[in-house]
Amino acid sequence: EILSGLVGSEMCIRDSGARHPGRKLMRRLYFLFLPVFLFVLWLVLNESLSAGQISLGIALALWFTWAASRLRPLRAKPRRLWKVIPLFLHVTLDIIKSNIAVAKLILNPRRNDFSPGFIMIPLTMREPHGLAMLACIVTYTPGTVWVDLTDDHRLKLHVLDLQNEDDWIRLVQDRYERPLMEIFE
Repeated sequence: EILSGLVGSEMCIRDSGARHPGRKLMRRLYFLFLPVFLFVLWLVLNESLSAGQISLGIALALWFTWAASRLRPLRAKPRRLWKVIPLFLHVTLDIIKSNIAVAKLILNPRRNDFSPGFIMIPLTMREPHGLAMLACIVTYTPGTVWVDLTDDHRLKLHVLDLQNEDDWIRLVQDRYERPLMEIFE
């Protein structure tokens, strides 16, 4: 992509491909990965290497890749991918803990002292891919559901056992939102 603009009195043309030669290669490899993966998946699921299955697999893989590219107008640009590993570990640990806590709430019929409720959590993240990841994380965790994102960027969250709102706000902002902002913004 060539960007042009005036800098002082001189015309400045910058070619992002020249500055980052590996980007074009990575983009091409990514667009090859999806159809190859879909093609191999098709063959494995059908357990056949017949000419018809191969032709249909290639056609469907190319069509699905084309259709998927039309559904994603925005491209994600994650920056610090090494931050994904601790985030993944935190989310996995939280999901395990939450599964145990929700199971205890449901399986103990005598204990009905849990208090479901809604809380509003202010968010500073604006990047759509980061917000989508936050929505997935919150919704995958048992006992919580992402309900809404208001116009003033406050997350409306439903919690199965709402004991302390401040703890939930700190948890979402510090444990999930901050790492996602470091990755996407």
